[in-house]
Amino acid sequence: MDFFTVFIILASLCAGGAGGYYLYQFISQKTLKESRSLAERILEEAKKEAQAHKKEFLVQAQDDLFRQKKELEAEYKDRAQTLEAKEAQLSRKQEKLEEKQEQIVERESEMLGAEKRLAGLERTLTEKQEILDRASEEHLQRLQEVSGLTVEEAKKLVMAETESRTRHEAAKMIRQIEMEARETADKSGKKILALAIQRYAGDFVAEQTVTAVTLPSEEMKGRIIGREGRNIRALEAATGVDLIIDDTPETVILSAFSPIRRQVAKMALERLITDGRIHPARIEDIVKKVEQEFEVKLREIGEQATFDIGVHGINPELVRLLGHLQYRTSYSQNVLQHSLEVSTLCGIMASELGLDVKKAKRAGLLHDIGKAVDHEIEGPHAVIGADLAKKFGEGGDIIHAIQAHHEDVPPKSILAILVQAADSLSGARPGARKELLESYVKRLEELENLATEFEGVTKAYAIQAGREIRVVVDSDAIDDDKTFLLCKDIAKQIEDNLTYPGQIRVTVIRERRAVGYAK
Repeated sequence: MDFFTVFIILASLCAGGAGGYYLYQFISQKTLKESRSLAERILEEAKKEAQAHKKEFLVQAQDDLFRQKKELEAEYKDRAQTLEAKEAQLSRKQEKLEEKQEQIVERESEMLGAEKRLAGLERTLTEKQEILDRASEEHLQRLQEVSGLTVEEAKKLVMAETESRTRHEAAKMIRQIEMEARETADKSGKKILALAIQRYAGDFVAEQTVTAVTLPSEEMKGRIIGREGRNIRALEAATGVDLIIDDTPETVILSAFSPIRRQVAKMALERLITDGRIHPARIEDIVKKVEQEFEVKLREIGEQATFDIGVHGINPELVRLLGHLQYRTSYSQNVLQHSLEVSTLCGIMASELGLDVKKAKRAGLLHDIGKAVDHEIEGPHAVIGADLAKKFGEGGDIIHAIQAHHEDVPPKSILAILVQAADSLSGARPGARKELLESYVKRLEELENLATEFEGVTKAYAIQAGREIRVVVDSDAIDDDKTFLLCKDIAKQIEDNLTYPGQIRVTVIRERRAVGYAK
């Protein structure tokens, strides 16, 4: 109801009661008609809108049905093609199976035919074997009648002759094989040694290439490692040593093949632990100082060795290399102690022979000087040592003695032979390689007893500290071929029954002597 209508109603009410009532009724009917027409109009619009939505939904539903129909038709076509392909594949497999079945049937028929043929051949062979057996029996009877020997006697005679020929041929073959082996021994030996070292050296290398450093506490491991491992990397780079920090309580392992680098790393680490300041710059300073101090220590060790032996005037660089030998081992022998021992032995023998004792001691002390650098320079340590001696002003006879002590060159002087003999004595004496005297003597006795157990052996001697066994045989009981076979049998028996370091050379001696007297 608008403002004008309200105004009229109010005016009518004010004008009079009856007139106002009729006026109110008129306005109410008019308003009712307008409301009905408005409602009808709204209803018509709603019906039209509903019809539009209905058409829109029908169109969309038809589109969806059409799309789904196409998808179903495509899926049906794909499945139909797949089924056709599978049917074709099954058809091919069925054809192959039928072919294989036909082949099997043919093979079965062939096998039946072959079995029949084999059965016929077997009957024929049986008949022929019976004929041969009868002929053999008749031939054997005739042979016995002609030779006058029984079958057993003939067998023994043939076996004896065959055994003699076989032994002779076997000895010849073994000699030929050994000759061929000597031609390829160098190459094969290097290959075998390389394989043996790869397979066996692990435990020995682990024992000889690690050093343990004790820590004051477990907390120190973290300080050695440093933030993100920078301290341990700096220490490894400065020393060339691997640091192994594991679950071992209060212990750090230093690993390197060079004992000198391990010693420098150990001294540097111990000093850092004592100092407490562990960082890359401090590590580099400490390692440099320790290396300088260690060089002085090596020189002092070399000077002490020359003083103990009484040899003077050696070049300072050679003296320093002698100090390096304190940290080298050979067959568990300390090389510097071995060199001092060889020097002493050379001096004793030179004194007995009336030779220059000081020169002999000098050659003995320097004979293994090449081992101080043989891990850096390629070649035999004797040749390397001779080159070093020549470089630092040693005399020609000293240089030759160093070079010839392992027969890299033939010895041409008494001094060279003295160094050879002293080197062998120092390395081969009981106890040099940490072997007890009792076990050493027992091993030599077992070696001699084993050799004398063989038939035809008269004497056996273990020499060269058990590195060689010489066997003397009876020349009447053992001929040349049997001598060679006996050598092989003794070597095999030693390998199977004895435990020994390195290798043992077996030498079998057979000789015939004729002794006469002129009166």
